[in-house]
Amino acid sequence: MKVVVTGGLGFIGSHTVVELHRRGFEVIIVDNLSNSSVDVLTGIEKITGSKPIFEQIDLRDKAVVSAFFKRYDDIAGVIHFAASKAVGESVENPLLYYENNIASLVYLLQELQKKKEARFIFSSSCTVYGQAEKMPITECASVQPAMSPYGNTKRVGEEIITDVAKVSGINAILLRYFNPIGAHETAEIGELPVGVPQNLVPFITQTAIGIRPELSVYGNDYPTIDGTCIRDYIHVVDLAKAHVVALQRLLDNKNESKVEIFNVGTGKGSTVLEVIRTFEKVSGKPLPYKIVGRREGDIIEAYANTDKANTVLGWKAESTLEEALTSAWKWEQKVRNI
Repeated sequence: MKVVVTGGLGFIGSHTVVELHRRGFEVIIVDNLSNSSVDVLTGIEKITGSKPIFEQIDLRDKAVVSAFFKRYDDIAGVIHFAASKAVGESVENPLLYYENNIASLVYLLQELQKKKEARFIFSSSCTVYGQAEKMPITECASVQPAMSPYGNTKRVGEEIITDVAKVSGINAILLRYFNPIGAHETAEIGELPVGVPQNLVPFITQTAIGIRPELSVYGNDYPTIDGTCIRDYIHVVDLAKAHVVALQRLLDNKNESKVEIFNVGTGKGSTVLEVIRTFEKVSGKPLPYKIVGRREGDIIEAYANTDKANTVLGWKAESTLEEALTSAWKWEQKVRNI
C-alpha cells in the first residue's frame, strides 16, 4: 500500500517514514525542503535499506498538488506533517503560517474528497488545549482560544478536517501530541533545527556540545515543584509508531466515527529543571544555564491522559525520558562528528 507522508524529511516525518517501511508500506515523501534537508533521505535509506520515493513539492501550489494526485492515484492514506511550527515566528509573520498551514491542508483535502474513500492522519498538537484546567489532559478537555497564530492553525485545521469529513469519503484521525524529543537509535536521523532551536532538548544538546554558551530557563516562579514549566516529553519513535497504528486503524475500518481524536504523550510531566538534571545524568556533561524571565505565551503545565490512546487506539509510549535524552545526545554527537 502506498502512503503519502507530507513533511516526510522533517523530524517527526522522517521517523514515521522509517516505521511505515518496517510495517511494509510503500512511502512517498512530499517535502519542499524549507525546514529540512534532502540528506535525510540517506539516513532513512541506511536504516531501512531502501530509499523512498521523494517528491519536492510545495503544497501551497494548488496546481502542483492536483498534478501530484493525478500521478499517484492509488494512495491508501495520507499522513500530514508539513507545516510551519515556530510559535514566535508565527506571531511575527502570521500570514506565512496561515498560508503554509491552512492553504496546504485545504488543497490536500480538495484532492482527497474527489476519491470514493480516503484516510487522513493529521499532525495536531496539545497547543489546542491552551492552559487546561485539569491535569492530566483528556481528549474531552475544552479547546481554548489559541495563544499564537501557529496554535490557531492547528485548531482551525482540526475544524476544517471535521467539516470536510462530514460531506466526503474522508476518514481522519487527529493526533494531538505533546513534546517530541530524541532520535532514532541508529543516530542516522534526528532533530536538526535550522538556526537557533525553538525547542528545549535541541538547545540542551547544542549547549552541551559547545555551540551555545548556555541555556536560558524561562522563569522559575511557576506554581510547580521547582518553579519551572512542566511538559510531557515523548520519544519521537514512540510518536512515529502512533501514526502507523492510527493509519492501520483507518485501513482496517476500526474507527468509530468519521473523525477521531487521540492524545499522544507519555502521561508523565517533567519540569525543565528535571529534564536538565536527567540530561546531565545520562550524558555526564554539566549543563550551564541561567534563569531568565518568563516567555510570553508559555503555559504552566501540560501533560497527557493517554488512556484513550492506550485502550482504543492500542498504542502506548514505551521509552523513558532517560532513553529519549540519551538518543538525542547520541544524535547531536553524530551530527557534529564527535
